[in-house]
Amino acid sequence: MCVDNTPPPPGRLTRRGVLAGAAALAGTSAVLAGAAPEASATSAASLGSPGRGGDLVVEGGRLLDPLTGEVTEDAVVVIVGGVVRAAGPRSRLGTRTPSGVPVLRAHGQWILPGLVDAHIHLNTAAEARDAVLKGATSARSGSTNFYQDVAVRELARQAPERAPRLRAAGIFVTPDLGDTILADPDLAPLARLREGVRSAEALRRVVAVNLARGADTIKTRVNERAGLPEQDPLVQVYDHEQLSTIVAAARRGGKGVLCHSYSEKGCHDAVTAGIRSLEHGAFVGERTLREMRRRGTYFTPTLTAIAGLAESSDPVLAERGRTYLPVLKRAVLAAHELGVPLAAGTDSSGGTVDPIGREVELMHAAGLPALDAIRTATTGAAKLLGFDGTAGRLARGFAGDVLVVDGDPLADLGVLSRPTRVVRAGFSVPAA
Repeated sequence: MCVDNTPPPPGRLTRRGVLAGAAALAGTSAVLAGAAPEASATSAASLGSPGRGGDLVVEGGRLLDPLTGEVTEDAVVVIVGGVVRAAGPRSRLGTRTPSGVPVLRAHGQWILPGLVDAHIHLNTAAEARDAVLKGATSARSGSTNFYQDVAVRELARQAPERAPRLRAAGIFVTPDLGDTILADPDLAPLARLREGVRSAEALRRVVAVNLARGADTIKTRVNERAGLPEQDPLVQVYDHEQLSTIVAAARRGGKGVLCHSYSEKGCHDAVTAGIRSLEHGAFVGERTLREMRRRGTYFTPTLTAIAGLAESSDPVLAERGRTYLPVLKRAVLAAHELGVPLAAGTDSSGGTVDPIGREVELMHAAGLPALDAIRTATTGAAKLLGFDGTAGRLARGFAGDVLVVDGDPLADLGVLSRPTRVVRAGFSVPAA
């Protein structure tokens, strides 16, 4: 049995109600109401005018530009309205800094652009704020169950100090939607499908509903999950034709696809189907990596998540993590040496937000030089997300997202997981 081959209703018919519900689940409407009494669940879920960023001068530290690797001593970064207006040595900018603007003194410290987490699951306003506090000022969702990431994205636009700049993925395109079928009334016809979301019509329906609700990217899978002991991550759930259907439907809406993957055949099917980025990919082989380089397909290995499996109390998951992690590290190094673009992502979920700096450390442990590892969470990830003119650097016209750390990140990447101060869109974020 397959779903009727008809398009879902126009997005405006249910989008406001669906996103108001998502905002309530994520807690973003309550946050906005607390910040501005006139805000409501409806206005929080609507696409209103973005909030203005803050004004701030960061001065006195060593500024690292990930693009060039250049380090500027005694640097000054001038942020006006949430945007960098000038960045460089005090000797050049000292007389051009605006008067009356708050100053963040970073003497003896290092200044970097805010980091980018290219694979994270943010379900609540609290998780979004925690991600910022841990250094992720921009991010891409790896999907949520009920469009909470779309609500978090709107929170970031209205109150940028509360959430990372976000690309939302909406709900997972997966054979078994489970309770996610309750996320949207336009998914209800899929409930009667005995085979799950597998037919071309069903796959297109889930993509279309995601796009109608405002998803920026589409998330799907080719293999089962590594984090569930009862599943085998090497079992393939979608074939090349099904993946191609998902990619084509996303492209018609002007969106790319990120694909959860583990097996070499699954990775190859996903890449040749035209996905934008390969997620996890522990057993990706050289044949597929060369195809990724040719196509410009990104690799987001989520080393943090696989390392976390190795620490699990479940013996199946612990053994899986111990087995997969060294294989994945070798794949990361092979990808880097072949010129495959890499992006850092923690795959944080379940209410726990891992610092994106930890993923950078693991990239380095896999064999990347320190600067190249930093690029996976700055310029590299920013380009994947379409933020390459906004995030990943502190230069004129870029977002005023700043990380201040104690110590030289080129010598000790661990400092990225322990920022002393985070600035989001010109707002110095207070400690938790």
